[in-house]
Order: sequence, then C-alpha cells, then structure tokens
Amino acid sequence: MTDTSTTPSVTAVLAPVAGAPVVAAPVAAAPVADLGPVRRGAQLVLGLLAFTVSMAMLVHAGQGSMPWDVLHQGLVRTTGWSFGLVVALTSVLVLTAWVPLRQRPGIGTVANIVIISLAIEPSLSALETLWPQPGTIGGVLLALGGIVLNGVATAAYVGVRLGPGPRDGLMTGLVARTGWSVRAIKTGIEVGVVALGWVLGGTVGWATVAFALGVGVVVQAAARWQRLVPGGLGARPASTGRPSVRPSVRPVAAVPSSGGEARLRRRAREIARALDSFGEHGRTL
Repeated sequence: MTDTSTTPSVTAVLAPVAGAPVVAAPVAAAPVADLGPVRRGAQLVLGLLAFTVSMAMLVHAGQGSMPWDVLHQGLVRTTGWSFGLVVALTSVLVLTAWVPLRQRPGIGTVANIVIISLAIEPSLSALETLWPQPGTIGGVLLALGGIVLNGVATAAYVGVRLGPGPRDGLMTGLVARTGWSVRAIKTGIEVGVVALGWVLGGTVGWATVAFALGVGVVVQAAARWQRLVPGGLGARPASTGRPSVRPSVRPVAAVPSSGGEARLRRRAREIARALDSFGEHGRTL
C-alpha cells in the first residue's frame, strides 16, 4: 500500500501560491461515470486494437509513419528483428524510464504493451494481403485514414482511465517533474525519436508531420462523443461513496501577485490537465 504522506502531487506545486485551490487526493481504480468494468475492459482492448491497425495503416501507406514508428522502423531495418518485437522491447525500455519519474503503471499500461506488440504483425500482414500495392493515391488515403482512426482509438482507450501507455506516461512524468508544458515535452520527445529513427532508416514524410499536427485535433473531437468518452478525457472519476481525502495545506499569507507566481500557477494547471487526461494511474506516486 502506497504511503500517501510522501506522495508528491499537483497540490505540492500549488501550495506555495496564495489562493491556490486544494486538489483532492486520487482514489485508485475509481470508476468512470457511465462506464462499468466490462465496458471499460472491452473499450480498452478494442481501442488498443484500433490503435494498432492505425499504426499499420500509416506504415503500409509509405507516406511517413507516426513519430515513434519511425524509430521502430529504423530499429527493424538495423537489427532485422520483427516489428512486434521491436515495439515490445522499446515499450519496456521506455517503461524503465518511469522509475526515476516515480510513475505507476496501470492495467492499461500493460495492455498497451501486450496488445500492440502482438497485434502489429498480423495487422501489417493483413494490409499487405488486402492491398499489396496501394500506390500514391491509396497511400494518401491510408495515411489520412490512419490518422483519423488513431485519434479516435486514442480517445477510446485513454477515456477508460486505466493508465497511460509507456510513451504517454513518459510524457506526463516529465511534465510533472520538470514543470514544463505538455507541448514542449511532447514535441521534444517526438522530434528526438523521429531524428533517431530517420538516421536508422525509418520512413519520414508528409504523413509524419500531418500526424503530429492533426491527431490531437481528432482526439479532442472524438473525446466529445459522449458514448465513447462520457465525461471527456479530463473528467473526474465517478464517486465511489467514500469521502475524498484532502491533504492538509498550511495557509499561506496572501502576497502581491507577481509574474513568477502567475507562471507557477499556469504550470500547475498544465500538469494537472496532463495527469487527469490519463486517469488515476497517470498520477505520480
């Protein structure tokens, strides 16, 4: 059982700021409004399968892969290993980076690694069989379809709030530890993996840029679909009937506002939004 007395949280960032709100301590595995356990499990699995198919669509299109898949392709061409094995090993390696960031994996984290690693090879083989030579127009359609499907799938599996994937958890962990913006952290990680993957022989093209710029828009639009994500990605879990535990925060005397305090409040809000998007397992220990 985790000792919450030493648990860093968004509250620790907000506490020094006069007038900052007090954030309730998370309740592990709290249910999501309107989603039962069976529905959450099914949506997690189907969302991850759809995510895998979207990966395969972008790879098969040949117009440029998702940023992390550029790295995966480069490693496949360098090592000769299968795509699924490379995805699995990369995921485990990224997961080890959670240790110094004190991130906690959830069921969704493990499912992300297992399902995507096992399903990517069959997905690529199925596309190769069904559409062996998509051509230029077919490649464009596959790439655009892959971006849209990826955004919807991401909203579906993140919306059940069972824990982020290894790569998303790395992002939220760095946001929480550094105080930098989600945009800066995400951009820095993806530029780095694209550059390394390109050097190793991964495919970079217009679809790589289109994915980076467009998938967030699709995720946001899909998250507004109440049947898929009833409360939105940033919604609080439904009440479990237990009272929320609020950490005690010593009152701080009001001080005149300054630019530094305003920046601190903005960073705290960004961290809270990043962590809330991935559920309780996306929070730090």
